[in-house]
Amino acid sequence: MRPLFCVKILALTPVVPPVAVVIMNPSSQSPVTPKVNLLGLTRTQMEDFFVSIGEKKFRAAQVVKWIHQLGVDNFEEMSNVSKALRTKLANIAEIRPPEVIYKEFSNDGTRKWVLKVGENTMVETVLIPAEGGRKTLCVSSQVGCALDCSFCSTGKQGFQRDLTIAEIIGQVWVANRSYFEENQDYDSRERALTNVVMMGMGEPLLNFDAVVPAMELMLDDYAYGLSKRRVTLSTSGIVPMIDKLSSVIDVSLAVSLHAPNDELRNELVPVNKKYPLKELMAACQRYLMTFQGETGRRKITMEYVMLAGVNDQSIHAKQLIQLLKDVPSKINLIPFNPFPQAPYGCTPRSEILAFQRTLTEAGYICTIRTTRGDDIDAACGQLVGKVQDRTRRAERWQQKLKAGEIVRSVQ
Repeated sequence: MRPLFCVKILALTPVVPPVAVVIMNPSSQSPVTPKVNLLGLTRTQMEDFFVSIGEKKFRAAQVVKWIHQLGVDNFEEMSNVSKALRTKLANIAEIRPPEVIYKEFSNDGTRKWVLKVGENTMVETVLIPAEGGRKTLCVSSQVGCALDCSFCSTGKQGFQRDLTIAEIIGQVWVANRSYFEENQDYDSRERALTNVVMMGMGEPLLNFDAVVPAMELMLDDYAYGLSKRRVTLSTSGIVPMIDKLSSVIDVSLAVSLHAPNDELRNELVPVNKKYPLKELMAACQRYLMTFQGETGRRKITMEYVMLAGVNDQSIHAKQLIQLLKDVPSKINLIPFNPFPQAPYGCTPRSEILAFQRTLTEAGYICTIRTTRGDDIDAACGQLVGKVQDRTRRAERWQQKLKAGEIVRSVQ
């Protein structure tokens, strides 16, 4: 995954999987226990941590609020925590967000950060404003991606590793804190983010064990306090994990659809060969039924990137209407922003509007994504920059097109 290009990870050199190490104190040669990064603990996990060090559970809520709601990364600033406990925490724990390497704010309110998440990798995170004070943060879940969607820049890097809970929620922490970090009056600090979308780099459902706790923090009233309707997970369609997701957490679901039939989706989103559209649509229905029953008003967002001459014809719109007839949906059309080595172009605006009109007339809510952040290279598709094609996938794709191995039919 990802078609939305809101977040990227720049791989500088191959990442070596972490191994257990023992840090020795040079003066005594005695092992030094690594500090626990409290940024990546949910409130339940924080309660367990405090109990494990002989403290009361209620301290967890206090510290979660200081870290996530008030953006504090220094125990000494936690005024309602005793001096003795602050000293104790400083000795055994830390609050370590991703390091901000670079930040830039657009004239239209878009904000972009480059965050270091390990020795050799960085994450770009983007906050997108909208009317009415809405602020949506696009969050990444993996370093690279294994799904190899043909139109997505992320897949060109291949898959390297999953992000940790702290690295995922750290993107939210940095963005939220940016709105009040100069304000020393903690009582006047307010949570700035209104929406979070797991639509950045990677397939969230393939990093399930880190993504779910991170979303729990997003929903926690002591942390970011977001509504379950304002936290969205976007998936390319990992059917078993959609079912698993509905059993552990209630958030909004989006599907990177991009094609209305299996033949075309096999080309654009290869995971479709394993989980074809019939199975995916059934999983979407089960997800909705879990939370709303048969008469609910909830919908799944279907993401559809517009690729010139590929999936944007009238026949595709009609096929899409038929595909979604039994799945309550709203459709988000995404103008494609070409990136280096991209084998596609963007559908002209007039044709996107015609495609939208067909869907709207059939009764669907259909929106067209607005491009923002152009002046800081933060618009959808622009963040990829000069992507190194680590897997040579784009090159192989172009060769297949020239050889006629890929036929873009509109049947």
